[in-house]
Amino acid sequence: MTMKLKPETPSKASDISDLSAAELLSMVEGLQQELAAKSAEVQQRDQAVKQRDQYIHILEELLRWKRVQQFGASSEKSKDQIHLFDEAELEVEIDALREQLPDDVKEDEAPPAPRKRRQRGFSDKLLRERIELTLSDEDKAGAIKTFFTKVKEELQFIPAQLKVLEYWQEKAVFEHNGEERLVAAARPAHPLGKCTATTSLLAYVITSKYADGLPLYRLEHMLKRLGHEISRTSMAHWVIRLDDVFKPLINLMREVQNSSDYLQADESRIPVLKEDGKTAQSDKWMWVTRGGPHGKPSVLFEYDPSRAGKVPVRLLDDFNGILQADGYSGYGKVCRNNKITRIGCWDHARRKFVEAIKGSKPQGKGKPNKVSKADVALGHINKLYAIERQLKELSIDERYRIRQELSVPRLEAFKTWLEINAGKVAKGTMTRSAMDYTLNQWPTLTGYCERGDLQISNVLAENAIRPFALGRKAWLFADTSRGARASATCYSLVETAKANNLEPSRYIQHILDHIAGADTVEKLEALLPWNVDLERVLKKVPQID
Repeated sequence: MTMKLKPETPSKASDISDLSAAELLSMVEGLQQELAAKSAEVQQRDQAVKQRDQYIHILEELLRWKRVQQFGASSEKSKDQIHLFDEAELEVEIDALREQLPDDVKEDEAPPAPRKRRQRGFSDKLLRERIELTLSDEDKAGAIKTFFTKVKEELQFIPAQLKVLEYWQEKAVFEHNGEERLVAAARPAHPLGKCTATTSLLAYVITSKYADGLPLYRLEHMLKRLGHEISRTSMAHWVIRLDDVFKPLINLMREVQNSSDYLQADESRIPVLKEDGKTAQSDKWMWVTRGGPHGKPSVLFEYDPSRAGKVPVRLLDDFNGILQADGYSGYGKVCRNNKITRIGCWDHARRKFVEAIKGSKPQGKGKPNKVSKADVALGHINKLYAIERQLKELSIDERYRIRQELSVPRLEAFKTWLEINAGKVAKGTMTRSAMDYTLNQWPTLTGYCERGDLQISNVLAENAIRPFALGRKAWLFADTSRGARASATCYSLVETAKANNLEPSRYIQHILDHIAGADTVEKLEALLPWNVDLERVLKKVPQID
């Protein structure tokens, strides 16, 4: 038997017919207040959800970017994308970024870039050996004349070898008044005094580690294969002892560099395990400055455990020209003290937009790629770089003129776009951070247009610090602050030699051959790279087979 449920009695609607006008008005106001409270509560919830979603979006963006940094493969690159990195001084792949050319730059807007000529044959500076392929007497019997024609050139590799130099010192004995007097032939001065390594071996060790990025343990194995084992400890001690030998020359290079009116500066982390007052995991810094008077370029590295403003104050003590660096505030003090004009680096601004693009959410398969604000910003910046690529071979005056005609209008258009669109992008996102950085640095970023000899970016300093980044990946860390300072000195010599178109190994050996006898400022100045003619020096040195 099915039980029938009694239907619920509907609630009786409130009877408001007997209410007065005042009571009705009061009721309406109460309902309005209740509705407003509910609406405010809903708005608060919506705002909280919106903030949560925005926070999640930022975290997802940063996570995608970090994954690209750690796991990104080179196969992900395309003609419109670049392989990314954290900082230029930490990586060595900025060349591909700098070669990008935007599609909408017309060829008639800037002079055409010079085409690279294909190298044919080998350099005249290489040693040459003539090998004659002769006919037999039977083959040329009856010929009225014979002659040779060059039919082929080959490049031969002569393997390295170790050789022991035995120094036999002649001594003469003289007798006078029944007493003997001994006279010995003069011994050649060595920069390290008693040392079993020749200057050529020392130069080879320095160049292998600081120009080619070979850690000493690999060099130890390579020398062992050549016939003699030299411990990495011995080689490290040689390098550290040479720091004191090279220091007067480095100080002289610093004086010459600071006498110029345009320098570039940058800094990079270096792990140093043993530093007073610092843990092994804390950041220490390798500073680099590049510049110098015309025809006297130098690249100087300096180790310091601090990144504080006191370091550039010390390094740029007597410099008062134009300093190009990134947006780091540590350069502010020296710029104020020395009345230095500061200009910025577009590489750093551009990198932030590239990072934002890589951190953005990828489009689904089959969906058209959506052009983001970071893409648009990067397009503006690439137009500036495209113009600079065309100006490399022009005079300073021509570069200034073209920048005023082409670059300045593009800069003004880009700034207007940034000011209009920055507020439309959520704060905290990588794109908004890149836009804010660019706007905040705008007065310094546009400074390169004020002169024709200035660079759009810190490219020369970053190129100089690139071998340091490569080397650091190989040898991982420095053990002590003395080792870090010695490394700074060796990098300075290698990169300064390259800046002056000198082969680093030959230049460093030339220094080692003469610095022990450089007891005057004039002799020390003769060892500066712009005062050295290695071709002339090599002709004076007898070749030993």
